[in-house]
Amino acid sequence: MKLSDFILFTEKEKRRAVLTEGVLIAKRKTKSTVTFLFDVEGFYVEACFNAENKDIEEFRMFDHARLPKLYLDSIRLDDLLN
Repeated sequence: MKLSDFILFTEKEKRRAVLTEGVLIAKRKTKSTVTFLFDVEGFYVEACFNAENKDIEEFRMFDHARLPKLYLDSIRLDDLLN
């Protein structure tokens, strides 16, 4: 699957693709949202959940060259080397 295919999916298809083909690689929490970052066949998808009702509010997609700086800053090199 390509990023361009994923973008055209319905919300239900996006949810299924992320849950069946995605690999969870990070998680962020705020008071109102929980955001999971998945690697899905060559691109990244953020699934943003409402912390109260657990509904998916939004999917954000990135190619590998555009991983948000927020995630890059949280990766500890020591963890990768050991």
